[in-house]
Amino acid sequence: METPVYDFLVDYAEKNGLRAHMPGHKGRSPENRLAELFRLDITEIAGADSLFEADGIIAQSERNTATLYGSAAAAFSAGGSTLCIQAMLAIIKMEGRRIIAARNVHRAFLNAAALLGLDVQWVLPRYSGGILSGELALPDVEAALAASTEPACLYITSPDYTGRLADTAALAELCHRYGARLIVDNAHGAHLAFFEKNIHPIALGADLCCDSAHKMLPALTGAAVLHTSREEYAPLLKQAMSLFGSTSPSYLIIASLDLCNRYIAEDIRGDIAAALPLIAELKSSFAERLIFAEGDPFHITVRAAESGFCGTELAELLRSSGVECEYADDELLVLLMSPFSDECDFRRLRTALESAVSGASVREKGHRDISVKLPRMACAIREAAFAPAEEIAVEAAEGRICASVKVPCPPAVPIAVSGEMIDRDCIEIFRQYGIKTVLVLRER
Repeated sequence: METPVYDFLVDYAEKNGLRAHMPGHKGRSPENRLAELFRLDITEIAGADSLFEADGIIAQSERNTATLYGSAAAAFSAGGSTLCIQAMLAIIKMEGRRIIAARNVHRAFLNAAALLGLDVQWVLPRYSGGILSGELALPDVEAALAASTEPACLYITSPDYTGRLADTAALAELCHRYGARLIVDNAHGAHLAFFEKNIHPIALGADLCCDSAHKMLPALTGAAVLHTSREEYAPLLKQAMSLFGSTSPSYLIIASLDLCNRYIAEDIRGDIAAALPLIAELKSSFAERLIFAEGDPFHITVRAAESGFCGTELAELLRSSGVECEYADDELLVLLMSPFSDECDFRRLRTALESAVSGASVREKGHRDISVKLPRMACAIREAAFAPAEEIAVEAAEGRICASVKVPCPPAVPIAVSGEMIDRDCIEIFRQYGIKTVLVLRER
C-alpha cells in the first residue's frame, strides 16, 4: 500500500533544503539518537497538506485507512482518541441528541461533556471486582432508550481497560431500532477489524468510533483515527475535530498512521494468526494457578485476587524481571500485548510471569465487592467543572459537590462526576483506589 505522507517527508528531508519555516529545530537535533526524527518533522509546507483541511497526501492516506477498515470515512488524529471523543460528542450535540452513556467511560469523555455543556444519562454496567470492567445489560440500555423523550445516542467503551468486549452488534441493532446513534470508544481495539472474524465496531454497526492506533498498532503515541459508518457524518469529522485539535499537529504522528496502513495491508493478519496460539499457550500454562478475564486476547488480564494473589505485587515482581505491565491494582493485572509483539516477547513474558507467580505471596482467593450506585446530581457537569473549587481530603468530602473528576490514569474511569454529590459509597471507592484528595465546589 502507498504511504504518501511518509514518502513526502523522506523526499523533503533528502533534498536538504534551507528550512525558512517552522519548526525551529530546522531538521537538526541536539541529540544524535533523535536526528532522523528531526529531519522528518515539518509543518504545513507546500505539498504537505493540512490535517483539518486535507485534500492532498493526508486525505489520500485517510482514504486508505477507510478502505482497510470498511468505514464511510476516516480522519486522522494527532491528539489521541481524546480529540476523537471530543469530535464525536460535538457531532452528536450538533444533531441535538441526548447522550446516554455507560458509566465506565474514560475521563476524556467527561472533560468533553464539560466543554460542550452536555447532560449525560448514565447506565450502570453490572460490575464485578471493581469499577474498570462490567457487563452492559441490554434490558438496562433499552429501558433508557425507551424512556428518552429526545433523539438519543448511546456511548459505550469497548474493549474496556481489561479487554472486555461489549455486545456491540446487539447494542447497535437496539439503538437503531429506537432511532438512536451508537458511539464506541474503541481506543483499545484498533486491531479488531483484522481477526478472522471482523469485530471492529464499524463492522458491527456503530455510527461513530475512535481507535487509538498507538495502543494496539505500531504507531506513535497520540496516533488515533476517527471512523464513521454514515456518509452524512463524513464532512463533519474534520469540522468537529478542528474545534479542539492543535493547529500544529505532529507530522511524525501522522506519518506513523500512514505507515500503519502499510502494516495493516501487508502484515497484521499474519501477525495476529501467529500471536493467538502463543497467547493460548501462555494462558494454558497457568490454567491451574491464574484466572484470566475473557475478552480481547491481546489484553492478558489476570484476575489476581480471584487467583489468590495481589496484582500490584505481581507487577512489582514482573518489573524486577524487566517486564513493565500496563496496569495493576490489588484485584487485577493487565498485560497489554499487540499483534506487533513477536514470539520472543511472549516467551519472555511467560518466563517472567512464571517467576512472579512462584515468588508472590499467596492470599485467600476472592475479590472485593464494590457497591456502585449513581450519586445524586446536584448541578450540571459544565457548571461544576468551571466553578470555584477547593481540594480537600476524601474523608471530609461527604455531602460536597464534586468539581473535577479525579481518577488515576491509567485507567481514568470516574468514581464521581463533576456536579455529583459525594456520598459514603464514593468515599469508600476513592479509598480502595488510593485516592486521598478530591476537588469539590467551594462553599459560599
